[in-house]
Amino acid sequence: MGVTCTFSAMLASVIASPELAFAQAKKTQRIDVHHHIAAPSWLQAIKMIGADDPVIANWSVQKSLDDMDKGGIATAVLSGNPPQVRPLDRDAAARIARESNEYVKQLTTSHPGRFGVFAMLPLPHIEESLKEIAYALDTLKADGVGVLTNYGDKWLGYSYFEPIWEELNRRRATVYTHPADANCCVNLVQGVPSVLIEWGADTTRSITSLVFSGTSQKYRDINWIFSHGGGGLTAFAERLLVQMVTTPPYLGRFTREIVQAELNRFHYDTAQVSLAGTLAALAKLVPVSQIVYGSDFPYRTAAEQSEGVRRHVRRAGSQACESRKRATHSAAAGERLIPVPRVCVDLACQ
Repeated sequence: MGVTCTFSAMLASVIASPELAFAQAKKTQRIDVHHHIAAPSWLQAIKMIGADDPVIANWSVQKSLDDMDKGGIATAVLSGNPPQVRPLDRDAAARIARESNEYVKQLTTSHPGRFGVFAMLPLPHIEESLKEIAYALDTLKADGVGVLTNYGDKWLGYSYFEPIWEELNRRRATVYTHPADANCCVNLVQGVPSVLIEWGADTTRSITSLVFSGTSQKYRDINWIFSHGGGGLTAFAERLLVQMVTTPPYLGRFTREIVQAELNRFHYDTAQVSLAGTLAALAKLVPVSQIVYGSDFPYRTAAEQSEGVRRHVRRAGSQACESRKRATHSAAAGERLIPVPRVCVDLACQ
């Protein structure tokens, strides 16, 4: 079952099932693509190496459901928290990733329609990750995979990951990305945690790596989702669209149009970019159709993120909503459907 069919099935169950007829879900079909969880075996492994934090350590299924109901979320697509299994050795990474994915799958069964799965991969271990892709997508029927923006000293456009992208492209899979600490960039500024600035920069690094390595053009059947509105992408966009394409080694290999086309086909979630300036900048850089909803629970709440997006769409006016509706109807009639409902239709045009 492909990602589109899986999401369609989830939406159908939300609409049809009396058990899911909670007040907010009656008004919306909103899907949250940026929702963290802590599978028990993963949390235990991460605690043993001191890589946990108190917020994720206190996560529970009920807390997720309560936040979803308050924020009007019909379905949350669950993904592993950074650093996922990156710090673990090969065997432990493969085992914990498998156990985590099976745990999330159980949640989708015990709470029909409320949860989806972005499967965790035991990267940077390639062979183990290929096995987990097959298991997660074929057996667990996951909605896609979740990866980090870097694996220590390797970013997503590096040839090291080519076997992974080749397989996911063949499957026309959705790849959700989340930033994490890179080897280069930890504890750079006293009193400023890397999550506040470096994670946004790292998302931009990975987008740049994917585009200018030619990876995103080569594997065009992968549906990419980038967290936090693409990190610092809007601030660095002119450098990518103008400076990079007019100087060696990219002069003659890339044009502004080529780079913009790649940025326009990626998806970007709204987690932590729901303020007027950040969301407005993203909506001017890429088509509104590429912006999908994300809450960043449990670090932020769905209610506050939803309200921020609503305020932006009200300011933007009804024209954007009508454009979004037309884009959605057009996509529904085409061969390839969008991986998740678009934020204007499912969130603000109510």
